Amino acid sequence: MITGRSLITCVAVASLALLAACSGKPKVPTTFLSERQLNLEEFFDGKTVAYGQFQDVLGNVSRRFEVDIDGTWDGKTLTLVEDFIYDDGATEQRIWTLTKTGDDTWAGTAPGVLGTASGTERGDTFNWKYKIDLPVKDGTMRVGFDDWMWLLTEDRLLNRAYVSRFGVRLGEVILIFEKE
Repeated sequence: MITGRSLITCVAVASLALLAACSGKPKVPTTFLSERQLNLEEFFDGKTVAYGQFQDVLGNVSRRFEVDIDGTWDGKTLTLVEDFIYDDGATEQRIWTLTKTGDDTWAGTAPGVLGTASGTERGDTFNWKYKIDLPVKDGTMRVGFDDWMWLLTEDRLLNRAYVSRFGVRLGEVILIFEKE
């Protein structure tokens, strides 16, 4: 039996989920905040380290991590070997294979990624979208990533990724990449 209190709770939760799913996200720019040009193949060629965290739609930080990245650009393919170290001691490795498909477009694959990820570089900005089966305690969870990167300096890149499941935003991953 649904009581007045449980109905109010359900409406409140549904409203919060809808609000979180509809909140603004960046768009690929037509005007730029800087003169810098992000070239993934240049930025990620060599050693890079990233520091990040995941926070849910309510702002609760549930996981922090560091990523050591070894990138190799061979003129056609950018390979990124990412070694994750989580604050709880867990580790994970993901190897991305990215191919430049046009002047400002990329396609990529990695274990766990469904199909092909696609991205667009424009000025100092890169947008990258994909679905991935992420490891969780009891197996994997399929989520969508809408990844946004901005070149802040020649050796620093800010990344904000919107994470969703079944079209509902779960939270965000915020990272800062630094070239070594």
